[in-house]
Amino acid sequence: MLYLVSTPIGNLGDITLRALETLRQVDYVASEDTRHTGVLLKHFEISKPQIAFHEHNERQAAPRIIQLLQEGKSVALVTSAGTPGISDPGFVLVRDAIAAGIEITAIPGPTAFVMALVLSGLPVHSFTFRGFPPNKPGKRRHFLEADKESPYTLIYYESPFRLRKLLEEALEVFGDRPAAVAKELTKVYESVRRGRLSELIANLKENPKGEYVVLIAGKDVA
Repeated sequence: MLYLVSTPIGNLGDITLRALETLRQVDYVASEDTRHTGVLLKHFEISKPQIAFHEHNERQAAPRIIQLLQEGKSVALVTSAGTPGISDPGFVLVRDAIAAGIEITAIPGPTAFVMALVLSGLPVHSFTFRGFPPNKPGKRRHFLEADKESPYTLIYYESPFRLRKLLEEALEVFGDRPAAVAKELTKVYESVRRGRLSELIANLKENPKGEYVVLIAGKDVA
């Protein structure tokens, strides 16, 4: 069986008992970052062979994992943080496993955008998760404009290096909407800043650090 195992997004105390039980009993762990996962496994005194499975090799690594599964082995897929497949590798392997008739299950756990959403103060009944915007300005603007008329809360992941650019372009595209920026969720320096896009830009530090979730109110939300 293929297990999609969610792991903590920061605080190791957030791992579930079921996730630990699964990691202890599988034959292999397919990891987005074997060094990062190695730290996690060592912390919980788990020793398992790892298979590198990341965005640069997933199409090459997936057939090997499928073969192991067809041979009766069990494999846990983990990413560096959070739920496999959510802005992380996983889709290709899940699709191939389904096509091969392999049984799959998921071990639920933390997902950064869900935590950010419920803390944001923005409407939660309907939302659109958009993942990471494109790096290039033209493509990023087109990406944002696709949701200009959406009434739903919009959610993006962004790096500290492009955070200001994303907020500035969002202000140009959407207008000065209510928004929130969540940083380093579950970690020591966790914070959630709320306000209009213009306020968030004005209060943004010159060299922001950390991992960010940006949330923007849908059209016509006061």
